[in-house]
Amino acid sequence: MKYLLGYDIGSSSIKASLLDAATGRCVAAATTPTTEMGMDVPQPGWAEQRPERWWQEIINATRQLQDTYGFEGAQVAAIGITYQMHGLVLIDAQGQVLRPAIIWCDSRAVELGNQAFAELGEAHCLEHFLNSPGNFTASKLKWVQDNEPAVYAQIHKIQLPGDYIAFKLTGQLQTTVSGLSEGVFWDFKNQALAQELLDYYGISPELLPEVVDTFSVQGRLSEDAARPLGLAAGTPVSYRAGDQPNNAFSLNVLQPGEIAATAGTSGVIYGITEAPASDAQSRVNAFVHVNSTPGQPRNGVLMCMNGTGILNSWLRRMVGDLPYDEMNRLAAEAPVGAEGLVFLPFGNGAERILANQPAEAALLGLNLNVHSRAHLLRAAQEGIVFALMYGLGIMRDMGVAVHTVRAGNANMFLSPVFREAFVNTGNLTLELYNTDAAQGAARGAGVGAGIYASVAEAFGGLECLLTETPDPALQPQYEAAYAGWQQALQHQLHASTISSSNLPTHVTQHAF
Repeated sequence: MKYLLGYDIGSSSIKASLLDAATGRCVAAATTPTTEMGMDVPQPGWAEQRPERWWQEIINATRQLQDTYGFEGAQVAAIGITYQMHGLVLIDAQGQVLRPAIIWCDSRAVELGNQAFAELGEAHCLEHFLNSPGNFTASKLKWVQDNEPAVYAQIHKIQLPGDYIAFKLTGQLQTTVSGLSEGVFWDFKNQALAQELLDYYGISPELLPEVVDTFSVQGRLSEDAARPLGLAAGTPVSYRAGDQPNNAFSLNVLQPGEIAATAGTSGVIYGITEAPASDAQSRVNAFVHVNSTPGQPRNGVLMCMNGTGILNSWLRRMVGDLPYDEMNRLAAEAPVGAEGLVFLPFGNGAERILANQPAEAALLGLNLNVHSRAHLLRAAQEGIVFALMYGLGIMRDMGVAVHTVRAGNANMFLSPVFREAFVNTGNLTLELYNTDAAQGAARGAGVGAGIYASVAEAFGGLECLLTETPDPALQPQYEAAYAGWQQALQHQLHASTISSSNLPTHVTQHAF
């Protein structure tokens, strides 16, 4: 029997999934560590993790799979990787990590990116990069150049988190065009490296790894990696993709008009377009999708909200470490709109949908005579949905058609309250599937290694588990609750200590 192994390198945990290559069904999964991995916060707005920890948890997860399912390492036919996007890993000529990784929700490079956006020209950046350099990987690298010159001088190659894990597996220093685009190292118009941005930042293109195809044999498992993993040396590593392009792939979201969503560590809606699309304020971003080719371009338009998983886990601690399913049950006890209690789910670094401004979490309208734990939990879930809908409104303004959204049957989509708020506020249909990021990476590996003759063949085991549609009786209630949330957001932004000159130019009232 042949298996496909997928790794998901998240910021909270590492997950490994084992798929039966013949049926496409997941036969085993493991998640490590048992408690969430932390982020180091040397200063407010910063976020770092040690890449070496990711590698150790890859080993732990693989061993856990073997302990629970008992497969032989030689039965793994291919390995795929998905990873937290936008991170910066720096290695020297000996392959040693030079400093902790600056990860996706770190805000230290925002002003550098804003300055580049202004000086290179906003129209030029949006035409060529589809994004402001903002808080992406290129700007983070510039921050290291300016603030840690001794570290910068030792850099041999920069890597995204998934590139680092692939390097540990194979010894090969590589990335993909999709990966370059997520760091704003890619020029969409010229279909080449973003040389103008590199020149502006004074970054040598020699620091970027070799580019390989997303679906391809990118390297083979080395003896040094195979030994601690208990796998067979020579196993092909044949797929890598950032978490959101991969989440879309895992749901078979590959063509224009198809939409994927996730609500785990971050909350994301990701839609596929053929023509380049950008938002004038770069509140929503575009990247090269996993199946894009020069002759058939496919771009992923992504809105991301940082304060999703961190809010849910914070609330869990505040309400006595209840299981998440019990939190979901309690949330359903409160009515739609939580009787006027409003949660703004920010407070985890700069939020792109708010024009890259750091924003605080806020709980508004609290009435000590009315509100209970149930109201608090419902307001938080509705607040996350409303933030997603705010970003979705920007995507719709860009011309992204949104009618049906696919998601994995996981994380916050397990909550009936969350699903109900999602479909009724957005006026859309939601489909939940029996998949996750690690399974998507495993399927991608099967495509890249040629085990599947086509992408379509890779989805034989994918099933829709639930379809949820709007309820006309509930929609007016959610519309009213969302309108109140938007007013609270506008008030909070204008009342914050952020300089008015740095505020988003407007807070759009999106109607659905």
